[in-house]
Amino acid sequence: MSPQFSVQLWRTRVVIVIQGGAAFGYQLHKDPGSLPVRDVIRRALDLGVRTFDTSPYYDPSEVLLGEAFSHPDITSRYTRDDYILMTKVGRIAASHFDYSPDWIRYSVRRSLERFKTPHLDVVFCHIVARLARERYGRPLDVVQNWAQLTLQNMRLKKEGMVALRGAGIDCVCSSSPLAIGLLRSQGVPQGNLGDFHPAPPGLRVAAQLAADWVKTQGESLASLALRFAFSESLARDTPPFISIIFGAGTIAEVKENVAAAMSVHESLPQTFQNFRKPAKLNKTQVERDRVLIGEVRRILGHWIDYSFTSPEEGWDIQTKKMEPHVKPRL
Repeated sequence: MSPQFSVQLWRTRVVIVIQGGAAFGYQLHKDPGSLPVRDVIRRALDLGVRTFDTSPYYDPSEVLLGEAFSHPDITSRYTRDDYILMTKVGRIAASHFDYSPDWIRYSVRRSLERFKTPHLDVVFCHIVARLARERYGRPLDVVQNWAQLTLQNMRLKKEGMVALRGAGIDCVCSSSPLAIGLLRSQGVPQGNLGDFHPAPPGLRVAAQLAADWVKTQGESLASLALRFAFSESLARDTPPFISIIFGAGTIAEVKENVAAAMSVHESLPQTFQNFRKPAKLNKTQVERDRVLIGEVRRILGHWIDYSFTSPEEGWDIQTKKMEPHVKPRL
């Protein structure tokens, strides 16, 4: 977090809607450079999105975003103070991590250069929140989790929030409301790196069955899953508060994500900021979704609350490699 960006300011500016940058990486797209990144970011800003999150791991997302934010089409309309930039350190590749001080310094400097900015507002590092408080005597400003506040997995709400509150965490950025593209009719995404999705075959089949059923009701599983995540976020009126990070690689997806947030709240502010006030949910929409949500979770059955692991089980943090004697969870 930049020196001039105080913790208190972060807490008042953090928003319910955050644009994620994973869609601009090789994991999810075979040719990220062909995507209309600048147009997507411009539309997100025009629709009120003011916070953007990515990672060097989502190569070449940082480079593409840096080119977009520095383009006159955006700089002529928005200043650097108009939006928040969040990125990460530590993960280099699927099974390559480095949390050494030298690498973190290098990674941050590289991110600054890629974004063409003098400061980053938030830098995430995979670390246990409780350990950070014990070691440094103060809680982390914000933490991020992924795929644990979804139609399929609610462990963040059931278990995680209690632990995070105990660690003094005020804000949680919950990413991947579609469980990395699992909760949609198209199936899991495959980019230039092939099928990297951690969902086992049984869960994939169940998710597709749920998507097929939702379609018979005149809805899409992706839209329903987005509304569910946003309504769960808005329903919280005590810390830790939850922000939702959505992924969008097209203008249509940006519009769909923003529309989902708008539909479950009666009066979201223009830029989705300062949402710490008690939320006023759109009861009509929430009640309409309740029946759909119940049936989707029934179809998912025993896969409810199944969690993906990252890195996979068997990864040894000391040797930084997979240990063959540890069997991964199926």
